[in-house]
Amino acid sequence: MSTPTRRRLSDAPFLAAATGAAPGRRPVWFMRQAGRSLPEYRELRAGIGILESCFDPELLCEITMQPIRRHGVDAAILFSDIVVPLKAAGVDLDIVPGVGPVIANPVRSVDDVRALPRLRREEVGAVTDGIGLLLDALGETPLIGFAGAPFTLASYLIEGGPSRNHERTKSMMLGDPQTWHTLLGMLTDIAVEFLRAQLGAGVDAVQLFDSWAGALSLAQYREFVLPHSERVLAEIAEAGVPRIHFGVGTGELLGAMGEAGADVVGVDWRVPLTDAVRRVGPGKALQGNLDPAVLFAGPQVVEREIRRIAHEADEAITLGATGHIFNLGHGVLPDTDPGAITAAVEVIHSLPVPL
Repeated sequence: MSTPTRRRLSDAPFLAAATGAAPGRRPVWFMRQAGRSLPEYRELRAGIGILESCFDPELLCEITMQPIRRHGVDAAILFSDIVVPLKAAGVDLDIVPGVGPVIANPVRSVDDVRALPRLRREEVGAVTDGIGLLLDALGETPLIGFAGAPFTLASYLIEGGPSRNHERTKSMMLGDPQTWHTLLGMLTDIAVEFLRAQLGAGVDAVQLFDSWAGALSLAQYREFVLPHSERVLAEIAEAGVPRIHFGVGTGELLGAMGEAGADVVGVDWRVPLTDAVRRVGPGKALQGNLDPAVLFAGPQVVEREIRRIAHEADEAITLGATGHIFNLGHGVLPDTDPGAITAAVEVIHSLPVPL
């Protein structure tokens, strides 16, 4: 993988916390910080499909920048979707409003797996062009690239869309493990290629989202998922940027997810950071973990919960975590008041950094 000349962002609090250095202030960014919670986003995207937006470099850049301007967060995350590399490769899919990704021809057999296209770097050229625009616009703010983890991509492909129980996914996983591992191997290749394209364009960190991994037992995760996520993270290690790994409802999986090779492990709101560090083990930074619904509860409650999490983060660092990046325990909810997000950032930035 070619290594670009990266921006020197030695004072960026987000990168300091992710790499075990001392940040100048408590860093914060929010998953889904760009999107429906912002009126400027809704106005900009009126009449434009989400996938169309993801493949328009200028639009991608502007949407990614909106929360930086409004909230003053410490990192931008590339506006995209985890199914973008599948769409770019040629999988027939769409993102249906109110539903999510819908696959025209779900993958249900070994022949379906063999028919899946590979991703070529040039097929995500619009994304890398957008990154180029962002690097000029962001100044000293780091940019996070991301990809969906193989398990979550597999679930969308097999189920045909979002699923509550993942029954078809687990049926293939448990009943036809050979086909399962072939599929996840192909999806690992796609995730690696997508991340390498972003890294080659100059992103400063990456996050691997395994949105649906919480549907699995620890034994299932270790046997059927961990080896593939581990390979994704290993094959981008040479880029030398922080790698974040995050899943929803993955409290019981945190130890195994920590083994996958990321530098930072994301924690959802269900697990205190003091418990998370014990499960993940020392030597990694933690990210999280304010419940997104708390932002609806009023400023006093938000500040109280932020202070609680900051206290847990400080204790987690004494227990062996190398740093803490403040975030939500999942994404910003669409009806969140943007003012509550901005106020939360101000509270977080006002708290003293642990010595």
